[in-house]
Amino acid sequence: MITYFQNLISNSPNQLISYADFMAAALYHPESGYYMKEKQKIGRQGDFITTSNISDVYGRLMAKWFSFVSNKNDLPAIFCEIGGGNGRFAHAFLQEWTETIKTPIQYIIIETSSYHRKLQRELLKDYPFIQQMDSVSKLIDFEGMIFSNELFDALPVHVIEKENGNLKEVMIGLNKGQLIEQKVPLANKEILLFIEENNLSLYNGQRFEIPLAMDEMLQQISSFLKRGIVVTADYGYTNEEWQDPRRAKGSLRGFHQHQMLENVLLHPGDMDITTHIHFDHLIQKGEQFQLQFITMLRQDEFLLKTGILKELEDHYDPNPFSGISRRNRAIRSLIMPGGISSFFHIIIQQKGLNPIIEQIFE
Repeated sequence: MITYFQNLISNSPNQLISYADFMAAALYHPESGYYMKEKQKIGRQGDFITTSNISDVYGRLMAKWFSFVSNKNDLPAIFCEIGGGNGRFAHAFLQEWTETIKTPIQYIIIETSSYHRKLQRELLKDYPFIQQMDSVSKLIDFEGMIFSNELFDALPVHVIEKENGNLKEVMIGLNKGQLIEQKVPLANKEILLFIEENNLSLYNGQRFEIPLAMDEMLQQISSFLKRGIVVTADYGYTNEEWQDPRRAKGSLRGFHQHQMLENVLLHPGDMDITTHIHFDHLIQKGEQFQLQFITMLRQDEFLLKTGILKELEDHYDPNPFSGISRRNRAIRSLIMPGGISSFFHIIIQQKGLNPIIEQIFE
């Protein structure tokens, strides 16, 4: 893929491209992008893990919670997952729904990668009522719940840095055929507006990611959502947390064979690239797009509120080597201090509900 970037940069103004352009190609190029390739990305043989791949309990709990929320708030039983990956979350969700809830449901998976859509079809072949789409734009007057897990952290971002009192945008250029960074005076008006809207003030040497693609995704979700709830599971920081000196270099990272790499220019197309999202901006921008903020919880708090402890009580087995005991250990790993869930947050928003949603937990 390096040849592609060499040509792209050579044909760009000033022979430079933004980090957002680099990430968009490295991750989503139709043939060579990381997420589009026919390659295992999640799990031990991949580059990273997600909550839904640790245990099926995450998807099963979400099914029970969605049933409760939809009944309490007169929402149709239509569930849309954006970025369905290998389909394991959907599989767990639908197993629980068909085994215990047993009412009709419509399940939509939006996934840009044709490879992942193929994996989903193979895993979910017992659920022929599933509808697959390749874009949020395929939703029309949607009513129900829209859910995403680690969607926004995988969207392209611009990178800026304050240097000698001046804001610079970090661009990507070439040096002897290799990808390099080059800083130029910040001139992108959308980035400047983002800084103004969020009342941000960078200190000298601070590097910061600007998620303009987040705005576009939020606007798309809102424009196709007529009535319902939006649930976002992801990792990130508030504006105050971004100012912590430990985050002076930003959060842009690569993951390759379960190794974290700070230089995301390595292995383009063969490495996951991710950033921590801007929680305050997601909430504030959502409000501008008619997505009313309901609550934000750490993922372990959310799981406790949705009854994960009951899963332990209902499935106790004294045999430490049984499948049930292994599952219970996975459940505990989701709620123990310092576990994976402590790094994630769940943001819940609503649109078009009248009266406004009041009860989301039992």
